[in-house]
Amino acid sequence: MRLTGKTAIVTGGASGFGAGIVRKFTSEGARVMIADINHSAAQDLADQMGDHALACAVDVADGASVTAMARAAIEAWTHVDILVNNAGITHLPQALEEVTEDDFDRVMAVNMKSVYLTARALVPHMKSRDAGCILNIASTAGVSPRPRLNWYNASKGWMITATKAMAVELAPKGIRVNALNPVAGETPLLKSFMGEDTPEMRAKFLATIPLGRFSTPQDMGNAACFLCSDEASMITGVAMEIDGGRCI
Repeated sequence: MRLTGKTAIVTGGASGFGAGIVRKFTSEGARVMIADINHSAAQDLADQMGDHALACAVDVADGASVTAMARAAIEAWTHVDILVNNAGITHLPQALEEVTEDDFDRVMAVNMKSVYLTARALVPHMKSRDAGCILNIASTAGVSPRPRLNWYNASKGWMITATKAMAVELAPKGIRVNALNPVAGETPLLKSFMGEDTPEMRAKFLATIPLGRFSTPQDMGNAACFLCSDEASMITGVAMEIDGGRCI
């Protein structure tokens, strides 16, 4: 029960890595807001988690929506200890010059602007308490980019740099900021990363991962729990790879 008494917001928490983090956090005693653009999926997961979870519809690329999410969490619990910026999207694999402007803007809004918006909404609250933990879900794509996912790669590289910049600035106020860099995982985004979900394409991706498997929501939940717990109280500005050795 490493998170007993803690409260957390997990964006994109209704599926994939986010759901894995939600399940781990609640099992460790945290109260969790499952914030997702798919409210029905968020509510379904909250119902499974019981009294320790609540669902919130949010568009992480919209300032008013993010502000409303933060307000709802503070009204429910009086304080927010942990923010997990997990919501993310990608464009389909293609030559960098062929990605449409709309797709580019959408990736930057969800993967990058959202981190600014959640910080704007919740950092003042954390500063007022001289405590807080922010965890950004980046990617190995930001460390070792794959071809044909250029602008997605760039958005995750930005998130890693943002994590370190936030950590340095917020440390004097007792706020820790870290990131996780997962390799491709068993989530709804996997097919988008690969372009097509076939045995041949899976084998191609797995060949780049020394441990020979994709990351799982459980892997992410375990790592997130550690970095957001008091056990990691001396850790900030870290971008931890959850990648089976891919970035070695």
